[in-house]
Amino acid sequence: MIMSVMNNKKLFITGWLVFLMLSTSLQANQSSEFNQWLKQEKESFQEYKDKRDKEFTQFLKTQWLEMQTMQGLVRDKIPKPYVMPVAAPEPVKLPDKPVPKIVPDTRPEQIPSQEKIPDEPVRPEAVKPVKVTLPEGKRVQIMFYGHDIQVSYDQKLKTQLKGRINQNTISQFWSDLSRANYDFLIEQLQNLHNEMGLNDWAYIQLINQVAKSIYPHQQNEQVLLSWFALVKESYQVRIAYDTGQVYLLMPSMQSLYAAPYFTFDGVRYYAISLGGENQQPGNVHTYNGQYPGANKVIDMRLRGTIKTARKDVKKKLKFNYKNTSYEVDAEYDQNIVQFLNTYPQMDIAMYYVAKVDYSTGQQLLKELRPLVKGKSELEAVNLLLRFVQTAFTYKTDEKQFGKENYLFFEETLHYPYSDCEDRSVFFAWLVRNLLNLEVVGLDYPGHIAAAVAFKQSVKGDSVMVKGKRFVVTDPTYINAGAGATMPGYRGKSPKIIHTGF
Repeated sequence: MIMSVMNNKKLFITGWLVFLMLSTSLQANQSSEFNQWLKQEKESFQEYKDKRDKEFTQFLKTQWLEMQTMQGLVRDKIPKPYVMPVAAPEPVKLPDKPVPKIVPDTRPEQIPSQEKIPDEPVRPEAVKPVKVTLPEGKRVQIMFYGHDIQVSYDQKLKTQLKGRINQNTISQFWSDLSRANYDFLIEQLQNLHNEMGLNDWAYIQLINQVAKSIYPHQQNEQVLLSWFALVKESYQVRIAYDTGQVYLLMPSMQSLYAAPYFTFDGVRYYAISLGGENQQPGNVHTYNGQYPGANKVIDMRLRGTIKTARKDVKKKLKFNYKNTSYEVDAEYDQNIVQFLNTYPQMDIAMYYVAKVDYSTGQQLLKELRPLVKGKSELEAVNLLLRFVQTAFTYKTDEKQFGKENYLFFEETLHYPYSDCEDRSVFFAWLVRNLLNLEVVGLDYPGHIAAAVAFKQSVKGDSVMVKGKRFVVTDPTYINAGAGATMPGYRGKSPKIIHTGF
């Protein structure tokens, strides 16, 4: 009986060992087959990628046409007033019935939008740069909004136009770049994109800065490398050229102004200079086609602020309201302003909903919140109106910049002067974030104001938006309170600028 049990035990152990050996062999075969399949897939993908590049290289040799650029769009042809009128101070008449008091909003900054945008976390002090090198590669160093960043690239990416600019030399340039190890550079750029919280426009700026470092004195090669990298990142961009210059053409989800453009299949492609130079291409050659898979349109929205190496600037803002003098300490990041200054001009609505730098916004709210605490809605709005009307000096964009130039919130703090649309954007943000009231912009011919939806009854000029009454509030009409329309615009019906309420 004991021998029988022992024999059975031996048979069981032997069978188990055979099973393990067969299982291990099967797994090894499966692993070998998987590795072989994976290798084939990688080779197949590389072959497909090379096939796309080869076909696109051939496409670039032939599919070009001559086109005339369209002049940049103009937002408002009516000039703004050079001097702002001053309203005679009048005592504010409050309603007889009790007026609800303002409950200060202590929540973090909330920017109205058609889609929910997550709260921005507190900015880290620094962004850790990507530091990797190719064995055969080169390293470039760039300063990107205060950050000292090192990026490595395959030396084969540094080629040049072989002859005068035409479809053949551009086609050859693309072919040369497509044979380099560009994936390595793209991977570093993507890491920086994520670490610094870059939107599309900031990412394009980053790519351009790297291209300028690789080609420090060759502007056309800079544009071509930026074009190549953006296409490889699936952006729907193209190029055009004339006898001496290459231009980058970009479609945008938002309308851009004062930028020459071409139209293909109903889509505008804007010729925007990434370096800020004023360019006006005339007759150029370009192509009507896309690299396979390059269909991502650039989104210019500021749905978050990029993480710069902060360079804070302090500023004191002084104003008087009802015989009381106030002094407000403001603070903004010089590097954020530098980035915003690169922006092409957009519709005014984009400035109302742009995300404001967290530290800048919270500092200003901290200073202003005690001034409106305990006041009625009307008194609080009028105080903020007087602050924006008189703490900033008025001057038209034409006089300050030599061209139309809408300002973002931080830029209004930075520049010595501002005009009507800048103040309207600034005022609207304060009302939303301090008083939690809805605001719209009012677009008159040659002038921008605002209007507030009070929860109490307030007399004065107003507009109806979605069945709700918004009282006119003009942050440029000096000393004017809520309900007063600037002379020259009374009785006119403005266009409503929705700010996402």
